[in-house]
Amino acid sequence: MSISRRKRTWFFILAIVLIAALGTTVWIAVDNDLVGRLPPPIRELLQRNHLAAHLILANGRLEATEVDVAAKLSGRLVNVFAREGDTVEAGTVLARLDTASLEAHLRQAEAELRRAERDRDYALAIVAQRKSELGYADREAKRLLELKERNYAAEEKVDQARTAARTAEAARRAAQVKVAETEAAIEAAAAQIERIAADISDSALKAPRRGRVLYRMAEPGEVLGSGGKVLTLLDLTDLYMSFFLPGREAGRVAIGAEARLVLDAAPEYVIPAQISFIAARAQFTPKQVETRSEREKLVFRAKARIDPALLERYEPLVKTGLPGSVYVRLDPQQSWPEWLAPKLPPWPGQTNHSPN
Repeated sequence: MSISRRKRTWFFILAIVLIAALGTTVWIAVDNDLVGRLPPPIRELLQRNHLAAHLILANGRLEATEVDVAAKLSGRLVNVFAREGDTVEAGTVLARLDTASLEAHLRQAEAELRRAERDRDYALAIVAQRKSELGYADREAKRLLELKERNYAAEEKVDQARTAARTAEAARRAAQVKVAETEAAIEAAAAQIERIAADISDSALKAPRRGRVLYRMAEPGEVLGSGGKVLTLLDLTDLYMSFFLPGREAGRVAIGAEARLVLDAAPEYVIPAQISFIAARAQFTPKQVETRSEREKLVFRAKARIDPALLERYEPLVKTGLPGSVYVRLDPQQSWPEWLAPKLPPWPGQTNHSPN
């Protein structure tokens, strides 16, 4: 019994020594920035245990704003000029719809405009004629009235002259109404031409902003309905890590707080970021993202956005969907630990490594 008890004692002492050695190794690894070489689950466990009180840690994925390039009108797709992976500038024509029918409608509207303009010219000529007739009728009525006062003209002649003047005035007004109608027809034809021209312009699908083609969803020859998607662009200037925080931590994070991103694919680098969004309403824990505490079922979605000026230099390296960790500093007066200091890879074309 004494020998067995002595063995158990030695085993207990040995276990304590091993645990102490392991703890010392882990502490040295954290202090010497060697944690990045460990597998992500082990690395996160160690960092959580040695994380300062003013820092919180969450898991997330890199995402970017996606913009759909879709057809405003229905029609047959004639050309698609961009392929997946292409980087396109804002305003670049990416695809084109068939405009033969629209161009025929445009020619018809232009003909309607020309006819309305001729009708207006004719109506203006009629107005001039009616004005001349009215002037003559007014002068004739005035002369007969003077003759009647001298008893040189009969009352019947004066009444006839007055009736002719009123008839000429009515004809002049009718001619002016016709002019107004033709001017309205001209405006309608011009508006029709503008609408058709806008539809023809919209048939050339342009990039709304600079970005990378993520998906090509239609090919030439396909007939698209209104709103049919042709391409999806990835806005590389709006890259962020989307993550979830439990309620007790989300309440401590402020918009604009500094953050650090560490990707599983490149744990040796630390990317500076800034909290740009925190959801105003909680939701249930999503299945694809783990949180610090599995016991908390409600979390708040948040975003840590990377500076667009920084992204310009690393645009060829940007990839979405990469998982990683986000560290958020709760107190701006506290400093970041040395192992979370920004550390970036050389950007394409750079020869010397720079941490900035």
